[in-house]
Amino acid sequence: MIEALTYWPGIVHPVPPTPVDLGVLPTWFNELLDEWPWWDRAWRVTRVEPAHPCEIARDEPRAVSTFTEVTVPGTVSRGAGDTVPLSARVRFSDDLLIRFQAKVGDVVIGPASAAAGVPERHPFGSVLGTLMDLRGISVREMAVRCGRSMSTISMVRSGGWNPHRILVAELAEALDMSAEDLLAIAGLAVHP
Repeated sequence: MIEALTYWPGIVHPVPPTPVDLGVLPTWFNELLDEWPWWDRAWRVTRVEPAHPCEIARDEPRAVSTFTEVTVPGTVSRGAGDTVPLSARVRFSDDLLIRFQAKVGDVVIGPASAAAGVPERHPFGSVLGTLMDLRGISVREMAVRCGRSMSTISMVRSGGWNPHRILVAELAEALDMSAEDLLAIAGLAVHP
């Protein structure tokens, strides 16, 4: 398995890597997906390509990473003609799986950040909080600038509410930023 995940023919090597059998990966990915009770087991990983290593940004200069993370492209299929692209992200250390996340079509499937039973926080909240802090804007002042309630600003800032286009545009104006930039940061399409 590790040999298949670390076979990177698209990367420049002093000596070309010896080809390995990638046929073990679809079975392994299917076993991982089957562990999720809501996964439709009619969909099977049918094809994979060599993995691409992912670089992880670190705060320390020249830090040595204790894990490897790769992205494996491929496809999942169900019956005749139903084929969807797959992008599997795998993080491992030695032979220990640390994280597995799959993107099937446009849907990201993976482990939650929050504990079971706790709602997931939208990541835009921490970005908004940092932007407000850097500009010295309090929740009260942001509410006044946007013409919104303090509870609305607090919920978006804490990640409890998903941002929507109109509110993000108001926040951008209050932050003296481009609405397009803040929409992109929020993960919203600039032009719906």
